[in-house]
Amino acid sequence: MYQTSDIKKGLKVEIDGAPWTVTEFLFVKPGKGVAFTRTRLKNLITGATLERSFRTGEKLEPADVAEHEMQYLYNDGEQYHFMNMETFDQIGVPAKPLGDATKFLVEEMICTVMFFKGAPVGIELPNFVELEITYCEPGVKGNTAQGATKLATLSTGAEVHVPLFVEQGEWLKIDTRDGSYVERVKK
Repeated sequence: MYQTSDIKKGLKVEIDGAPWTVTEFLFVKPGKGVAFTRTRLKNLITGATLERSFRTGEKLEPADVAEHEMQYLYNDGEQYHFMNMETFDQIGVPAKPLGDATKFLVEEMICTVMFFKGAPVGIELPNFVELEITYCEPGVKGNTAQGATKLATLSTGAEVHVPLFVEQGEWLKIDTRDGSYVERVKK
């Protein structure tokens, strides 16, 4: 069991049978009354957020969460298949727990798959991926206002805003945390 003094960013706890992770916390000691810790939690399964205060001395239940490095293999239309790099066991994960991460999955990519009570609940991608532009409009000469962007479709199907000078067929470095363009890459 965790104490309220153990609360820190990234701590995984179980509340009402669901796994939550602490995204923000603040210890408050009012002039009168008992000190407490105000937290913002994120549900690891649904992605919902919750603000909750814990009085000093309250106990928190640790979440039965395990993380494994796994290699993404393929998508069969219903599930995304991953292989454990140590045991070579393969698992199928439905698209719902993966969320927007599926837009940046590339075959043979190494990801961290999170399990709650033995069932996969999400993945953590590498911070950056390199993907090819499969379609984008050509840049129009004279349309070079500061910060102008256009929409580009990547090889995984994701759409990203890119600068006007980027052309179809080029490779880009993309930040998977927010889906933003970082730079062009020579291939």
